Amino acid sequence: MSTKIYTKTGDLGKTSLIGGTKVFKSNLRIESYGTVDELNSYIGLVCDHVQDESSKKILKEIQDRLFTIGASLACDPDKEPIMKIPDLKEADVELLEREMDQMDEQLTPMKSFVLPGGHIAVSTIHVARCVCRRTERICVGLQELEMFIDPMVIKYLNRLSDYLFVLSRYIAHLLKVEEIKWQPRLS
Repeated sequence: MSTKIYTKTGDLGKTSLIGGTKVFKSNLRIESYGTVDELNSYIGLVCDHVQDESSKKILKEIQDRLFTIGASLACDPDKEPIMKIPDLKEADVELLEREMDQMDEQLTPMKSFVLPGGHIAVSTIHVARCVCRRTERICVGLQELEMFIDPMVIKYLNRLSDYLFVLSRYIAHLLKVEEIKWQPRLS
C-alpha cells in the first residue's frame, strides 16, 4: 500500500520544519526553501532545453546542491536534525567558477548589456538566473533578521546566478544565436 501524498496537517496554514517546529507557511524560512524549489524546477527546465551534454551534467550537479540548500533551509536552526543533512562545500562554489572560466574562454568580451532572448534555451536560463537572484535576496533577508543561514548558501547562490548568466551567453554561442544588445533610448 502506498503512502498518501496529502496529510491535511497544513490545512490551517502551518507546516513543520525539519526538527518538528511548526511555523506559518508565510514564514521567511519556508519562503526561502520554497523559492529554492522553484529555482530547482527552472534548472530542470533549462536542462530540458540545453543540448550540450557537459552543461547538462553541471546542471544536474547544481540541482543536487539546490536540494542540499533546501534541506539546510528547512531545518529548525535551534534543533539538531535526526537525519544527516549534507553540507555545501567551498568546492561547490569553485566548480561553478571553473565552469564559468571555461565558458568565458570561448565567448567574446561583453561591450554592452544583453537582453534575455534569442532562443528558448537562452531565455529560460535568464528566468532561472532571475529566480536565483530572488532566492539569494530572500536568504539575505533571513540573515538580516538574524535567522540562522549557512553563509555558504548565500555565497553559492551568488555564484550560481553568475554561472547562469555566463551559461546563457555560452548556450547562445553554441546555438550561433546573436545576443540581443541593449540599446538604451537616449532621446
